Parts: sequence; structure tokens; C-alpha cells
Amino acid sequence: MIKIGVAGGAGRMGKAIVAEIARNSRCELVGVTVLEQDQNRGRDAGEVAGIGRLNVPLRHTPVEMFENADVVIDFTSPAASLEHCMLAHEYKTALVIGTTGFNPKQNEMLKSHAEKVPLLGAPNMSLGVNLLQALTTVAARILDDRFDAEILEMHHNAKRDAPSGTALALGESVAKGRGVRLSEKAAHDRSGQREIGDIGFAVLRGGDVVGDHTVFFAGPGERIELSHRASSRVIYAHGAVHAALWIADKPAGLYTMQDVLNLGL
Repeated sequence: MIKIGVAGGAGRMGKAIVAEIARNSRCELVGVTVLEQDQNRGRDAGEVAGIGRLNVPLRHTPVEMFENADVVIDFTSPAASLEHCMLAHEYKTALVIGTTGFNPKQNEMLKSHAEKVPLLGAPNMSLGVNLLQALTTVAARILDDRFDAEILEMHHNAKRDAPSGTALALGESVAKGRGVRLSEKAAHDRSGQREIGDIGFAVLRGGDVVGDHTVFFAGPGERIELSHRASSRVIYAHGAVHAALWIADKPAGLYTMQDVLNLGL
């Protein structure tokens, strides 16, 4: 049995992950953390997730969770995730991070932590989305700059970061296929004429949309669209737990869902 902790257990994703762990016979839940001011602090994680009592209380301090867990799944904030990296090193705990919104400096810090602990970072843990990334890389490799690459994403109205981590990952897939740097080709401001070779991003927010992503390759006389639409967060929770089971016995290093799924990217 792989012992798993969940950081951010009272959020949308946290509750879905708690429920997924409870359904999986290969693992057990050993700790769940929430913010100190969270009104659910002290309650049972299973009851908060709506699946019945699990006898695992929601706590503010993460030390005990890292001490007991083989792997911690983290869907919190960039600052909190970096703090959890230090605890993972101290307690020799593998870490699966689904947090998005890291800035370039924070991404470099994650890479540094991965030299000491097994760390898997993925802005989206869905099997379908990771397949979409692979298809996007292939399409970008085949289609030249006559095909304008545009990425459109939509999420619920409470999502904070924009573009989403998944949209940026798809942009990286386009850049990889074309042999360029996303930082040099990303276009977020759409005023003015489009430049050849731009990788454009458009963002929509509204309602309770779980996550829609489409990559457009618009060429002369034809257009290719690669899309993924999520109707439930269960797909992300399933992928996160799958990743946690996979990374539990891996050596220190920075891993992705492509490593878990062996997509060869």
C-alpha cells in the first residue's frame, strides 16, 4: 500500500483526489492539509469530500503528513508548493505537483529541488490532455509557419491564473515541434497585426467550466483543430493518483506525465 498525503484537501481538486485515493485499493490516505483559516480545518477529510468518514482530519501543519507519506499530491499555490518541496527533501517524500502559475524563477527552484527528491510536475494530469500535447507537438513539427498556431482555453470564473497552465504547456508543445522558444514567440496581446511564427493565446472565463482547450493551426485554405474538453475533475484526480503510484519508488529527478504514460515526448 502506497501512503499518500494531499496538500490542499478542501479545494475542488483536493476533495476529488481524496475520493480517488479512497476508491483505489493500491493506496491509503495518511494526511490532508488545508489553510489555517479554512473553515473545514479539523473536520474529517472524507466527510468534506462527501464520501463518508475516513478518520483523517484536515490539518494546517504539513509536517506530520510528510513524515508519514510515501508521496504527497500538491494542488495549492506556487509559494506553498515550494515550501512543500523543502519538506519533501527533509522527509524523503516523493511529490506530485499539479499547482499552476509558477513564474520563471519559481520554475528554476522546482528544478533545483528535483535534484534532491522525486518530483513530478504537471499543469494537467488528464490522460487526454497529455495525449493532446503529444499530437500538438507532432502537428507543429509537420506544419510550417504558413499555419498560424493559436491556443484557446476556457475555465470556470474562479480560476486565478491566465492563460492556464495547460494552455501554456500546449504552447510549449507547439514551440517544441517548431524548434523555437515559447518565451520568444508567445503572443498574449492581440492588438495589431499578427506576426508570422507567433504562438497566440486567448482566454475565456465563465460559469463552472472544468477545462476546455483547443489548439488551432490555421493555414491558407484549411484549418486543423485539436481539442480536449473536460466535464469532470475526476479525470485529473485519477491522473494525479496514477502519477503518485508511479513515482513512489523513483529516484530523485524532475518527471512529467509523459514519463508516466511513456508517450516519448
